[in-house]
Amino acid sequence: MAKDAEKSTWKDTIWNPSTREFCGRTASSWGLILLFYLVFYIFLAGMFCLTMYVMLQTLDDHKPTWQDRLSTPGMMIRPRGDTMEINTHNTESWDMYTKTLDNFLSSYNNSLQAEKNDKCTPDQYFIQVDSGDVKNNPKRSCQFNRSLLQECSGLDDHTYGYQAGKPCIIIKLNRVIGMLPGKDGQAPFVTCGAKKEDSDKIGEVAYYPENGAFNLMYYPYYGKKAQVNYSQPLVAIKFLNITLNEDINIECRIISNNIPPGSERDKFAGKVSFKLRINTKQ
Repeated sequence: MAKDAEKSTWKDTIWNPSTREFCGRTASSWGLILLFYLVFYIFLAGMFCLTMYVMLQTLDDHKPTWQDRLSTPGMMIRPRGDTMEINTHNTESWDMYTKTLDNFLSSYNNSLQAEKNDKCTPDQYFIQVDSGDVKNNPKRSCQFNRSLLQECSGLDDHTYGYQAGKPCIIIKLNRVIGMLPGKDGQAPFVTCGAKKEDSDKIGEVAYYPENGAFNLMYYPYYGKKAQVNYSQPLVAIKFLNITLNEDINIECRIISNNIPPGSERDKFAGKVSFKLRINTKQ
C-alpha cells in the first residue's frame, strides 16, 4: 500500500486528475503565464526595433558619424608578401608577381581613367562640398593614369623589371575618409631603405611618380558610396642595382608634415616592411 501511495504521489506532480493540474498549474494559470511572457517579449522586441530605428536616423549612408582611427594610416605593397624571392633565370619564380601587378593595375589603364574620372588641378586638394542638406553625391574622382608609374607601369616592360633583376614594387596608402595628408602644399611622399644591417646592399632606388609623392589632388577621400570611381594614388619603387644573391630587409615609410610617425607597436602604421632576394644563379 505504501508503494502505491508513493507511485500515486509521483504521478500527481505531473498530472493531478483531482485538481486538473499539469506540473502544478491549472490550464488558466498556464495560459496567464504564457500570455505574460508573450507580451513581455513583444515589448522587448518593440523596444529593440525602436532604438535601432532611432540610431539609424543619426547615420549617414556615405560618411561615418563617428570615425575612430589611428592618426597614422597603414601602407600596403603589391605584390603582397613579407618575403619576395625571384630568380632571373627562372620565369616561374617571378611570373606570379607580374600577373598580380597586371591585375592590380588594370583599373588604372589610361583609357579607363579618362572614361570614368576627371583631370584635376595638381598640388591642391579636390574638395567637393555639399549644398547644405543636399548631398553632392556621387562625388567626382581624379584620374590616376597607369602611365604615371613610367618604368613600373608594365606598359613598356611587361615583366616590371623582374626578368632583369630590377623589380618594381607598388605602394599604396590606406584609404581614410576625410584625411588631408600634407599641409602648406607639401604632398606626402614615400621613402624606402634597407634596415640597418643591410644598409649597404640596397643600392639606388627610383620612385614613380617623381619623388614618390601622393599628389594632394587625390584627397580628401569621401568614401566608397559617395566616391564610387575613386582611384587610389600609387607610388612605384624600382630597385636598380640591389645586391644580388642575398636577403635584404627593406622598409618603406610615409613622410608627411602632418602625419605623425607610426608606432613601433603597429608594424602597418605609416610603414611597410618586406624581405627581397634576387638570385642570379641557375
